[in-house]
Amino acid sequence: MQIHRLPALSDNYIFLLHDPIRHIAAVVDPAEANPVLQQLQTLQADLVAIFNTHHHGDHVGGNATLLKHFPNAIVHGGVEDRGRIPGQKVFLQAGDRVTFGDRVAEVLFVPGHTRAHIAYYFPPVETNEGDLFCGDTLFAGGCGRLFEGTPTQMIDSLGKLRSLPDQTRVWCAHEYTLKNLQFALSVDPQNQALQRRFAQVQAMRQQSEATIPSWLGEEKQTNPFLRWDQPNLQSRVKSADPVQTFARLRGMKDQF
Repeated sequence: MQIHRLPALSDNYIFLLHDPIRHIAAVVDPAEANPVLQQLQTLQADLVAIFNTHHHGDHVGGNATLLKHFPNAIVHGGVEDRGRIPGQKVFLQAGDRVTFGDRVAEVLFVPGHTRAHIAYYFPPVETNEGDLFCGDTLFAGGCGRLFEGTPTQMIDSLGKLRSLPDQTRVWCAHEYTLKNLQFALSVDPQNQALQRRFAQVQAMRQQSEATIPSWLGEEKQTNPFLRWDQPNLQSRVKSADPVQTFARLRGMKDQF
């Protein structure tokens, strides 16, 4: 399975999954249709599936147009997003599996950003590298705002993602990394791994290079929203309670 990262809107990424042997493709969170249609034409591939993580317009905005061009494509989304995702035909729950080509992804229920958010995790097959399509739950260096969920839900969701292997590529849907790491340094300034990552990302963005995907192992070392149980961060927000630590960090980021 080849993965093509397509920039969209102002800071979104769409991910096109391509099986060159079968000449088929699937798309994760098509914010808009045109980048997808152009890539499909380049690849000479037939779109067979749309995998949505949640209902927000910058993740489903291309569904309707793509279905006009590929009416047999099957739209997948969370069961609790019923009625909110255009064209949805498959209603997924935690533990379900979806297939694309010769790869099978596990569906993770990860509410917090929205009440119905799901993620798709493709375990390793021929290499030791897995692929996680997590929408707006986990970002490189950050996490999504809590629009419909609670801190308790978000910690539980991020905990599910944190439990995946370090050698997992994190395909999140926005280029927010530099700003996220600026915040991370403000609350975790002595973290040497974070300092190195910030310098690297700063150089990449100066060259307009994408910072996605990131590695989950690196997120565990540098992303404050996966480190709510670290004493230095708990001290920073004056709480030993993991949920309260996370909630206070998220509140600080909202004002950053």
